[in-house]
Amino acid sequence: MESGLRQALTRANPVVFTAVAGLAGFCAYFSMYAFRKPFAAATFEVVPGWHFALDFKVALVLAQVFGYALSKFIGVKFVSEISPAGRAGAILGLIGLAWLALVAFALLPAPWNVAAFFFNGLPLGMIWGLVFGYMEGRRVSEVLGAILCTSFIVSSGVVKSLGAWLIAIHVDRFWMPATAGAVVFPLLFLSVWILSQLPNPDTADQTARVRRAPMDAAERRVFLATYAPGIILLVVSYVLLTAFRDFRDNFSAEVWTALGYGKVAGVFTASELPVAAISLVALAAIMAVRDNRRALLVVHGIVVGGYVLLGAATWAFQAHLIAPLPWMILVGAGLYLAYTPFNAVLFDRLIAFSGRVATAAFLIYVADACGYVGSAALLVWRSFGAVQLDWLRFFILSAYATSLVGAVLTSLAGLYFSRQAGAGDQVRR
Repeated sequence: MESGLRQALTRANPVVFTAVAGLAGFCAYFSMYAFRKPFAAATFEVVPGWHFALDFKVALVLAQVFGYALSKFIGVKFVSEISPAGRAGAILGLIGLAWLALVAFALLPAPWNVAAFFFNGLPLGMIWGLVFGYMEGRRVSEVLGAILCTSFIVSSGVVKSLGAWLIAIHVDRFWMPATAGAVVFPLLFLSVWILSQLPNPDTADQTARVRRAPMDAAERRVFLATYAPGIILLVVSYVLLTAFRDFRDNFSAEVWTALGYGKVAGVFTASELPVAAISLVALAAIMAVRDNRRALLVVHGIVVGGYVLLGAATWAFQAHLIAPLPWMILVGAGLYLAYTPFNAVLFDRLIAFSGRVATAAFLIYVADACGYVGSAALLVWRSFGAVQLDWLRFFILSAYATSLVGAVLTSLAGLYFSRQAGAGDQVRR
């Protein structure tokens, strides 16, 4: 028997449905970030029991990224095959395990508490696909995906500001991550319950965007083989983006300190709000393009534009044409203009273009699994191969490399898809 909320949402005006579904998805993924990123606001220069050459915070980041990367590989199967009815319980269970790992981090002495961050990242990597499963395959998926993507743009800054505030009121830096997670538990439960009440995509949604369903291993292999050249180009591009984005997220405190903003807790949030607004408008606008092939190419254009903005802003900063804060905002805007389409609309439109019954979450997890391997590789290289570079210099060089290589690869992918014929490249009438 359907709940009253599900019945109301089934009959609701599309604007109302979009607002409720988008806000619930935003809050659910925002809540997840409170279990993942607040520790990045802390510094760990001296840690009793830690006697290794590797910086303690770098060790935490590496442990979490390794867990998160492994989670993405697991998610290729788990997220692709889970039924819609199982998503809500999986979200709550996985985040609950991540919180217990943060409690273990506070209780265990160094160096053993580093392992807790591996087990913190391990369940969290599957949350995006589970939440996105409620968003994809709808005529309003661009708007829902854009709202969902703003969650990881805004939340990264907000939860780090929360972490900095908790430290400022004398919460122990080792207990701060678990405390930050506990603060958002009510929001998490409410938002996941609302997601569980959303009606499935209707017939009109399926006509416009193709029916979405779990994929078995054989179906996944066939889809990848069909569009292998384009998908490989996009995935390699995404590896660069993920590595740069994760480095920026994890070591933003160090970069801001190098820029002279080390004592300003609110700078994390202030720098991300304009970025979220720019990304939201750009992604939501794609909904106006009904032809799936044309929309797919428009998305490629937005990604390339993000890469160009990332490189151009960094050049302008080095040429002393813009100040540090505008530079960081523009870098974030370029980064997320390139990054968010992969997580919201690019693969959703590729599924629609292909005409195949599938799930975009599968392709997102193929890209994410490779992306976080790249992220771990970048951190290892920074820690052992480029240790002579300070945080700011390394950040600038990474921005240039990501901008140049990513723009070329994505342009080639766009050229490939422009020459393909897709069964779903025209909206069915």
